[in-house]
Amino acid sequence: MSKAQISTSQVQGHDHIQGSIDAPFKLIEYGDYQCPFCADAHEVVKEIQERLGDQLCFVFRNFPLVEIHPFAEHAAEAAESAAGQGRFWEMHDTLFENQNALTDEDLAEYATELGLDARRLIADVRKGAHAAHIKKDLASGEQNGVNGTPTFFVNGQLFAGEPNPEELIAALTESNE
Repeated sequence: MSKAQISTSQVQGHDHIQGSIDAPFKLIEYGDYQCPFCADAHEVVKEIQERLGDQLCFVFRNFPLVEIHPFAEHAAEAAESAAGQGRFWEMHDTLFENQNALTDEDLAEYATELGLDARRLIADVRKGAHAAHIKKDLASGEQNGVNGTPTFFVNGQLFAGEPNPEELIAALTESNE
């Protein structure tokens, strides 16, 4: 397997998935909650999900760029902690919608708003309780040539186009013919 291709069989049990793994179209994103381009891509993904419905399997993997985004790692930890409380996608959306406010205090506030155990979430964040999961995502990305965010893989192939709904949908449908 080349660096530019991810086998869809690599979708793991620890991955965060929306849609059926058996859906005909698969979109994997490596993202960073503090990256402004990822916030833009988040809106693009939402539109693609709306347009493709149950034909799309979307996978999100953490790729915090801690050298340039000092709050990205704690935000990823918060999302993983929320996953442990059954609310990953709600926290995922909240983090992208509020990416200019990602301090630990902000994360605790979001946890409370989402009905999560905020103390548990902040304890997880501060001790790096989900560091192994995040490192798995990072290693997977690095192994497949990811060096920035957002990076998308469309049906197992590295997507090199502009991450907008039209180009991503065209890539999804064309590469699956």
